Amino acid sequence: MAESDPADPRIPVTLLTGFLGAGKTTLLNRLVTHPDMAGTALLINEFGAVGIDHHLVERIGETMVLLESGCVCCTVRGDLVEALAQLHGKLARREIPQIRRVLIETTGLADPVPVVWTLMEERFVAARFRCDGVVTLVDTRLGADQLAQHEEARRQVALADRILLTKPDLADRSARERLAAALDALNPSAPRLAAAHGEVEPGRILGAGLYAAGSRPAEVARWAAEVEAAARDGAAEPSAHAAGAAATSFTRYFDRQVPWRGFAVAMGEILAEYGSRLLRVKGLMGVAGLSGPVVVQCVERVAYPPVRLARWPSQGTRFDMRGRLVFIGRDLPEGAMDDIRRRLADLPGDAAALRAAARSPMLPTRCWLGARMPVQGRADMETEGWHVQPLALGGARRAAGQP
Repeated sequence: MAESDPADPRIPVTLLTGFLGAGKTTLLNRLVTHPDMAGTALLINEFGAVGIDHHLVERIGETMVLLESGCVCCTVRGDLVEALAQLHGKLARREIPQIRRVLIETTGLADPVPVVWTLMEERFVAARFRCDGVVTLVDTRLGADQLAQHEEARRQVALADRILLTKPDLADRSARERLAAALDALNPSAPRLAAAHGEVEPGRILGAGLYAAGSRPAEVARWAAEVEAAARDGAAEPSAHAAGAAATSFTRYFDRQVPWRGFAVAMGEILAEYGSRLLRVKGLMGVAGLSGPVVVQCVERVAYPPVRLARWPSQGTRFDMRGRLVFIGRDLPEGAMDDIRRRLADLPGDAAALRAAARSPMLPTRCWLGARMPVQGRADMETEGWHVQPLALGGARRAAGQP
């Protein structure tokens, strides 16, 4: 189970979401009694039945902190910031035992995107906590209809790193097949786990995201398996799938490594143009000059910091050291997919990319440009008025006859 990363001391946060009646209460009642949940802070909503009675909270009070928070949706996102700030303050004053992780449970109608945005972009929070994964519960019997009828349900699924299929014993074959088709369209890459009566090992859902240090090898292996399957099938560019009224997913495969800065600027322009209609972009990229892949992920107009991995999970496929991006969108205008593919096919070099970035100070992927990545192109840099050539200090001294 992913908990702490020596290179990242921030507290990992897992978001637990799911539509009304999906079974979050039942799952939480099971989770809080599991030994692996020791040292977990649980943030829940103060209104509505949460299903964790006072006796249960008292019994686990030595190892779990219960904070009551308002609905963590976009209208009162400040409540989440305040709750996390209070938690951190109590930790700093040693008023509560040290915690290893935070679990946030949202209401059934909550939009998870603002919560993820808060974890990534609110400065106080992002400096002390990191988004460790999104777990979405889906009712196996009713899920297909809920996804077709409710935008909130679709967004919850689209953002998931893990999907828990609840009440599988109540669903017939037709319901399971309809739900599988809807999930394939909205989020084809998220693993799906059956969770009858809330029974699931914490280690299978905590640390579920691509940015959870302990789970990266498994996540990368899963991405590679999908790429290899596509290679075997000969599918260079799968067709789009529709889910609900206006949700669409499509994949962009790359047949070569990309120049990082050109890719960052192109993706920034794509997010600026279509971000409000892109629920999620998620990928594993091969970058020129690196032997291992780079994990990238975006939620609407927010770009997560890139994560470099030491190695690709397997060798011998035609996608070695290259990559793929999965786009999950809604209400994309006609021609948007073709436009996105075109922009990613014609990536600028470093110099042109940096000039473009200078003209766009609010580029969503600006944090990507600050990442330490290999420089592409010539060893010198040319501008309209100057020519700057790097000079090795030792070579310069020898040329001048100095020791």
